[in-house]
Amino acid sequence: MLAGVLGACRGGACVWDVDGNRFVDLTGAFAVAGLGHGRREIVDAMTGQAAELLHGMGDVHPTRLKADLCRELSRLTFERWGAGTGKTVLSNSGFEAVETALKTALLATGKKGVLAFEGGYHGLGYGALMGTGIEKFRAPFRSQLMDATRWLAFPRQEEQMERLERELEALPGDDVGVVLVEPIQGRGGVVIPPPGFLALLRDWCDRRGVILACDEIYTGFLRTGPLFACDWEGVVPDLICLGKAMSGGFPISACVGKGEVMDCWPESTGEALHTSTFLGHPVGCAMALQALRLHQDPVTGETVARASADLETMLRGLEGPGIKEVRGRGMMWGVEMEDPTLPGRLAEQLLGEGLLLLPAGTRGEVLSFTPPFVISREQIEYCGERLREVVRSSSSAPLEIVPISSAERRRHEFVPFDEDNAAEISRRRLPHWRQPDATYFVTFRLKDS
Repeated sequence: MLAGVLGACRGGACVWDVDGNRFVDLTGAFAVAGLGHGRREIVDAMTGQAAELLHGMGDVHPTRLKADLCRELSRLTFERWGAGTGKTVLSNSGFEAVETALKTALLATGKKGVLAFEGGYHGLGYGALMGTGIEKFRAPFRSQLMDATRWLAFPRQEEQMERLERELEALPGDDVGVVLVEPIQGRGGVVIPPPGFLALLRDWCDRRGVILACDEIYTGFLRTGPLFACDWEGVVPDLICLGKAMSGGFPISACVGKGEVMDCWPESTGEALHTSTFLGHPVGCAMALQALRLHQDPVTGETVARASADLETMLRGLEGPGIKEVRGRGMMWGVEMEDPTLPGRLAEQLLGEGLLLLPAGTRGEVLSFTPPFVISREQIEYCGERLREVVRSSSSAPLEIVPISSAERRRHEFVPFDEDNAAEISRRRLPHWRQPDATYFVTFRLKDS
């Protein structure tokens, strides 16, 4: 795979490589940097806490910050939804939060079965793979995965909802303990279900005694517009999994649940039933608390609304015979291509234009956009200009991508977006990133002024 070497982030929507060249990050660092790269308030929280207490002792001797964060997550979720006090298990990564949800559902219902959706992505740990519906991630490890998951198609159109309802009613409810679902599929291709999807699942779970677990690791914290994507339908889950933008850059995640559901965990008899060394890390908690304050700031909401409108306008203005569909909400968008190999090739070519993008979808058929909320209108317009040109050229002729050695590198001049819109930059021709026998690092050098 093509490997770029990032060296710095100095705030906003841009990152720099080790040679000091700027890139507009349209991935938001996997949707982590919604508030911007290197946001000063979050960096200050990190450095301040690191100087005071660098490491705590999880749930044995927890820090005050851990309690404060759990309290704040309860307030922003179940208390805000009018569903009582929420209780939280903190973790380090998103897949751990999902696995906490799976464990919780088993303890709460006594039923091991999982109902999940094709195209869903919940992480790559063994427990999380029980609900990850992308075959390339499951296939190599299938022999070690428990056969406890029932799979349903994730609906895309209104007419598919009737089929989903029939399939749900046909399922036996005595072995399914949890429905694991993304309100909007992210890694699976930015797939937005029809209205009423979550409400249908909520009703089925209530009637069958099943836990509804919403994975909002990708969609949470204003990524789709509201604070959480389940807010679009006003549906309250039993468990919600959070991560990524929760801290703005530190590996910390959470499974937050209704109090009566989380109370299924037994009291400790001296040894924790579910824990980890870095659980509730004080630096991560300090950063998350600051990030949550910023997410609730009305200014942040206004920034999301402005940038969302600009991003949607730019993407819906794309034209080309290879474009199948443009879809998204808020600051989470995808452009699906007829040719599933095209998004990867476009991402590769656009890297040479100073833009960071990633393909998504079960076949890589979607070019995804999850930029920081603070991306400027000028940066979005620059992205649109370069994207339109590359799509047009790619639809008329195949991309010329040639493996080359360091001695054969060529330099080509172009002018990418810059804050002053005047930085003249040279770039080297890109190697073939799918070549399996070599590893390439792509660098970009500023021209001498």
